[in-house]
Amino acid sequence: MSKLVLGILASGRGSNLQAIIDAIQQGHLQAVVAVVVSDRADAFALERARRHNIAAVHLSPGDFPDRLAYDRAVAEVLEGYGVQVVALAGYMRLVSTVLLDHFPYRVVNIHPALLPAFPGLHAQKQAWEYGVKYSGCTVHFVDAGMDTGPIIAQAVVPVLDGDSAQDLADRILVEEHRLYPQVLQWMAEGRVQIKESRRVTVIPPVEQGGVKFCGIPW
Repeated sequence: MSKLVLGILASGRGSNLQAIIDAIQQGHLQAVVAVVVSDRADAFALERARRHNIAAVHLSPGDFPDRLAYDRAVAEVLEGYGVQVVALAGYMRLVSTVLLDHFPYRVVNIHPALLPAFPGLHAQKQAWEYGVKYSGCTVHFVDAGMDTGPIIAQAVVPVLDGDSAQDLADRILVEEHRLYPQVLQWMAEGRVQIKESRRVTVIPPVEQGGVKFCGIPW
Protein backbone atom coordinates (compact mmCIF):
# COMPACT_ATOMS: atom_id res chain seq x y z
CA MET A 1 0.00 0.00 0.00
CA SER A 2 1.28 3.45 -0.89
CA LYS A 3 1.95 5.85 1.95
CA LEU A 4 -0.24 8.88 2.55
CA VAL A 5 1.72 12.12 2.20
CA LEU A 6 0.98 14.46 5.09
CA GLY A 7 1.62 18.13 5.60
CA ILE A 8 1.37 19.40 9.18
CA LEU A 9 0.43 22.95 10.19
CA ALA A 10 1.45 23.81 13.76
CA SER A 11 1.89 26.88 15.93
CA GLY A 12 3.22 25.49 19.20
CA ARG A 13 5.00 22.58 20.82
CA GLY A 14 3.74 19.97 18.35
CA SER A 15 2.86 17.11 20.69
CA ASN A 16 0.27 15.79 18.22
CA LEU A 17 2.89 16.07 15.47
CA GLN A 18 5.15 13.90 17.62
CA ALA A 19 2.34 11.38 18.12
CA ILE A 20 1.91 11.18 14.34
CA ILE A 21 5.64 10.71 13.80
CA ASP A 22 5.76 8.03 16.50
CA ALA A 23 2.81 6.17 14.97
CA ILE A 24 4.57 6.18 11.60
CA GLN A 25 7.81 4.88 13.09
CA GLN A 26 5.94 2.15 15.00
CA GLY A 27 4.19 0.99 11.83
CA HIS A 28 0.72 1.99 12.98
CA LEU A 29 0.30 4.75 10.38
CA GLN A 30 1.10 4.16 6.72
CA ALA A 31 2.12 7.72 5.96
CA VAL A 32 5.03 10.09 5.63
CA VAL A 33 5.22 13.63 6.96
CA ALA A 34 6.63 15.59 4.04
CA VAL A 35 6.69 19.06 5.60
CA VAL A 36 5.79 20.96 8.75
CA VAL A 37 4.71 24.58 8.30
CA SER A 38 4.37 27.07 11.14
CA ASP A 39 3.26 30.66 11.45
CA ARG A 40 5.67 31.07 14.38
CA ALA A 41 9.44 30.94 14.05
CA ASP A 42 9.81 29.76 17.66
CA ALA A 43 7.29 26.91 17.42
CA PHE A 44 8.87 23.79 18.90
CA ALA A 45 7.02 21.79 16.24
CA LEU A 46 9.62 23.03 13.74
CA GLU A 47 12.41 21.67 15.93
CA ARG A 48 10.62 18.33 16.21
CA ALA A 49 10.47 18.21 12.41
CA ARG A 50 14.18 18.96 12.04
CA ARG A 51 15.08 16.24 14.55
CA HIS A 52 13.29 13.74 12.31
CA ASN A 53 14.74 15.09 9.05
CA ILE A 54 11.39 16.52 8.01
CA ALA A 55 11.28 19.79 6.09
CA ALA A 56 10.46 22.64 8.49
CA VAL A 57 9.10 25.86 7.00
CA HIS A 58 8.29 29.10 8.79
CA LEU A 59 6.00 31.54 7.01
CA SER A 60 5.39 34.77 8.90
CA PRO A 61 1.88 36.21 8.47
CA GLY A 62 3.40 39.66 8.74
CA ASP A 63 5.13 39.14 5.40
CA PHE A 64 1.80 38.93 3.56
CA PRO A 65 -0.84 41.59 2.91
CA ASP A 66 -3.78 39.52 4.18
CA ARG A 67 -4.95 36.10 5.29
CA LEU A 68 -5.80 34.96 1.79
CA ALA A 69 -2.32 35.74 0.51
CA TYR A 70 -0.81 33.93 3.47
CA ASP A 71 -2.93 30.82 2.93
CA ARG A 72 -2.07 30.89 -0.77
CA ALA A 73 1.62 30.75 0.15
CA VAL A 74 0.99 27.93 2.62
CA ALA A 75 -0.89 25.98 -0.04
CA GLU A 76 1.98 26.46 -2.50
CA VAL A 77 4.46 25.07 0.02
CA LEU A 78 2.26 22.06 0.75
CA GLU A 79 1.67 21.34 -2.91
CA GLY A 80 5.38 21.69 -3.58
CA TYR A 81 6.00 18.80 -1.21
CA GLY A 82 3.29 16.65 -2.80
CA VAL A 83 1.03 16.76 0.25
CA GLN A 84 -2.22 14.82 -0.04
CA VAL A 85 -3.75 15.46 3.40
CA VAL A 86 -3.17 18.50 5.63
CA ALA A 87 -3.33 17.91 9.39
CA LEU A 88 -3.62 20.84 11.78
CA ALA A 89 -1.74 20.14 15.01
CA GLY A 90 -2.15 23.04 17.39
CA TYR A 91 -2.42 25.49 14.52
CA MET A 92 -3.71 28.75 15.94
CA ARG A 93 -5.00 30.38 12.77
CA LEU A 94 -8.36 30.08 11.07
CA VAL A 95 -7.96 28.47 7.67
CA SER A 96 -9.46 30.34 4.72
CA THR A 97 -11.23 29.00 1.66
CA VAL A 98 -8.03 29.56 -0.32
CA LEU A 99 -6.34 26.66 1.43
CA LEU A 100 -9.51 24.58 1.65
CA ASP A 101 -10.11 24.89 -2.09
CA HIS A 102 -6.63 23.51 -2.72
CA PHE A 103 -7.31 20.50 -0.48
CA PRO A 104 -11.07 19.84 -0.53
CA TYR A 105 -12.06 17.54 2.36
CA ARG A 106 -8.37 16.85 2.87
CA VAL A 107 -7.74 19.27 5.74
CA VAL A 108 -8.33 17.83 9.22
CA ASN A 109 -7.98 19.10 12.77
CA ILE A 110 -8.08 17.74 16.30
CA HIS A 111 -9.90 19.75 18.94
CA PRO A 112 -9.69 19.08 22.71
CA ALA A 113 -13.43 18.94 23.37
CA LEU A 114 -16.50 17.04 22.20
CA LEU A 115 -17.66 19.31 19.42
CA PRO A 116 -19.94 21.10 18.84
CA ALA A 117 -19.51 21.92 22.54
CA PHE A 118 -16.71 24.28 23.56
CA PRO A 119 -15.18 25.39 20.26
CA GLY A 120 -12.30 27.83 20.10
CA LEU A 121 -9.45 28.44 22.53
CA HIS A 122 -8.99 26.83 25.97
CA ALA A 123 -11.67 24.22 25.30
CA GLN A 124 -10.57 22.02 28.20
CA LYS A 125 -10.88 24.93 30.63
CA GLN A 126 -14.27 25.84 29.15
CA ALA A 127 -15.54 22.31 29.73
CA TRP A 128 -14.12 22.13 33.26
CA GLU A 129 -15.60 25.48 34.26
CA TYR A 130 -18.98 24.48 32.84
CA GLY A 131 -19.00 21.44 35.09
CA VAL A 132 -19.42 18.69 32.48
CA LYS A 133 -19.08 15.10 33.61
CA TYR A 134 -17.48 13.96 30.34
CA SER A 135 -15.28 15.69 27.81
CA GLY A 136 -12.84 14.45 25.19
CA CYS A 137 -11.47 15.27 21.78
CA THR A 138 -12.75 15.48 18.22
CA VAL A 139 -11.11 14.91 14.85
CA HIS A 140 -13.00 16.77 12.16
CA PHE A 141 -12.72 18.05 8.64
CA VAL A 142 -11.87 21.74 8.57
CA ASP A 143 -14.20 24.28 7.03
CA ALA A 144 -14.12 28.07 7.07
CA GLY A 145 -15.72 28.28 10.52
CA MET A 146 -14.33 27.93 14.04
CA ASP A 147 -14.26 24.18 14.72
CA THR A 148 -17.46 23.69 12.72
CA GLY A 149 -16.42 21.09 10.13
CA PRO A 150 -17.93 17.59 9.81
CA ILE A 151 -16.93 15.26 12.65
CA ILE A 152 -14.91 12.16 11.78
CA ALA A 153 -14.30 10.63 15.22
CA GLN A 154 -14.43 11.44 18.92
CA ALA A 155 -12.94 10.03 22.11
CA VAL A 156 -14.59 10.50 25.50
CA VAL A 157 -12.84 10.98 28.84
CA PRO A 158 -14.43 11.36 32.29
CA VAL A 159 -14.13 14.46 34.41
CA LEU A 160 -13.20 13.13 37.83
CA ASP A 161 -13.97 14.61 41.21
CA GLY A 162 -11.08 16.80 42.26
CA ASP A 163 -9.85 17.37 38.71
CA SER A 164 -8.27 20.68 37.85
CA ALA A 165 -8.56 22.09 34.36
CA GLN A 166 -4.98 20.91 33.76
CA ASP A 167 -5.79 17.39 34.96
CA LEU A 168 -8.60 17.26 32.42
CA ALA A 169 -6.39 18.69 29.67
CA ASP A 170 -3.72 16.05 30.36
CA ARG A 171 -6.26 13.23 30.21
CA ILE A 172 -7.68 14.54 26.94
CA LEU A 173 -4.19 14.86 25.45
CA VAL A 174 -3.58 11.14 25.92
CA GLU A 175 -6.66 10.45 23.78
CA GLU A 176 -5.63 13.04 21.20
CA HIS A 177 -2.33 11.23 20.69
CA ARG A 178 -4.19 7.95 20.18
CA LEU A 179 -7.11 9.15 18.06
CA TYR A 180 -5.38 11.47 15.56
CA PRO A 181 -3.00 8.86 14.09
CA GLN A 182 -5.88 6.37 13.98
CA VAL A 183 -8.05 8.70 11.90
CA LEU A 184 -5.15 9.47 9.58
CA GLN A 185 -4.64 5.75 9.08
CA TRP A 186 -8.31 5.41 8.15
CA MET A 187 -7.73 8.15 5.59
CA ALA A 188 -4.62 6.39 4.32
CA GLU A 189 -6.79 3.31 3.76
CA GLY A 190 -9.42 5.31 1.88
CA ARG A 191 -12.08 4.45 4.46
CA VAL A 192 -13.37 7.92 5.42
CA GLN A 193 -16.47 8.96 3.47
CA ILE A 194 -18.70 12.02 3.79
CA LYS A 195 -22.40 11.53 3.22
CA GLU A 196 -25.28 13.99 3.13
CA SER A 197 -26.14 16.07 6.19
CA ARG A 198 -22.49 16.31 7.26
CA ARG A 199 -22.37 12.67 8.26
CA VAL A 200 -18.96 11.02 8.05
CA THR A 201 -18.71 7.24 7.77
CA VAL A 202 -15.67 5.06 8.33
CA ILE A 203 -16.18 2.02 6.13
CA PRO A 204 -14.69 -1.36 7.08
CA PRO A 205 -11.74 -2.70 5.07
CA VAL A 206 -12.52 -4.94 2.11
CA GLU A 207 -11.57 -8.60 2.34
CA GLN A 208 -9.81 -9.93 -0.75
CA GLY A 209 -8.67 -13.52 -0.58
CA GLY A 210 -8.62 -13.40 3.18
CA VAL A 211 -6.45 -10.28 3.16
CA LYS A 212 -7.73 -6.88 4.24
CA PHE A 213 -7.26 -4.47 1.36
CA CYS A 214 -7.74 -0.73 1.29
CA GLY A 215 -6.71 1.82 -1.29
CA ILE A 216 -5.70 5.46 -1.12
CA PRO A 217 -8.05 7.58 -3.27
CA TRP A 218 -5.93 10.74 -3.12
